[in-house]
Amino acid sequence: RLAPGQLQASSDPAAALKGAGVILVAVKSGQTAEIADTIVRHASPGAVVVSLQNGTRNVATLRQLLADRHAVVPGMVPFNVRQSEDADGVLHVHRATSGTILIGTNGPPHLKALLDVPHAQVATHDDMEAVQWGKLLLNLNNALNALSGIPLAQQLADRDWRRLLADQMREAPACFRAAGIRSVGTEGIPVWLAPPILALPDALFHLVARRMLAIDLEARSSMWEDLQRHRMTEVDHLQGAVLELARMHAVPTPVIARVTAAIKAAEKAAAGAPHLRPRDLRSGAKSA
Repeated sequence: RLAPGQLQASSDPAAALKGAGVILVAVKSGQTAEIADTIVRHASPGAVVVSLQNGTRNVATLRQLLADRHAVVPGMVPFNVRQSEDADGVLHVHRATSGTILIGTNGPPHLKALLDVPHAQVATHDDMEAVQWGKLLLNLNNALNALSGIPLAQQLADRDWRRLLADQMREAPACFRAAGIRSVGTEGIPVWLAPPILALPDALFHLVARRMLAIDLEARSSMWEDLQRHRMTEVDHLQGAVLELARMHAVPTPVIARVTAAIKAAEKAAAGAPHLRPRDLRSGAKSA
């Protein structure tokens, strides 16, 4: 735990990156190339770069752009982080759900011990590519939450919203299998088990998935925040990655396509979350 005086913050990349031994990359996927350029210009060669981003392409992008100047270690953050401001405009950031951060085993031996601290535990995994594809399945809910405009806890308590997520989490693995992609569940939940749990009636779901509902009551997805702030979302790196596989291997993904189109429409409208209902997103495909 750091005392306030031990922590320094700067928006100047030259000051923030100078002399850094480890650089944690947490920008949106669309900003990966930009941050790589910033690292090349301001960081010392040899600094370890850890990608803690959503999506499955960022590590490859960083490795390509950073070349042999920096070792790039894949990472995965399983929990939601809520940001809020008080009446005086002071920013508050806290973790809204539980989970253990995972990083690859290709980093220096001391990296895990350096990053593993109380309240932000870190573990290593030897197949981070499979972990990232598994995390992408969970991230398919980011768009649903953004389109609903309601807190995550309220959305996940509603079976109709959960069934939409379950449908996406059936369509995506079909694309993975066709492409020969392996995915593993996070926090010990097998990938194949999530859709039937999500589709349970509300009373049973509340009994079986109490941990999934242990969320800050006001937490929402970062994609909801993107719509609120009129920013481009990461949908092309989440649902879009699945749709790319679907086109390549002729796998039907009607629900994912419908959700993606709705996010694109909301981005274009630039009016914040559209507060859609589950039935607004139904494509006619039979649900669980």
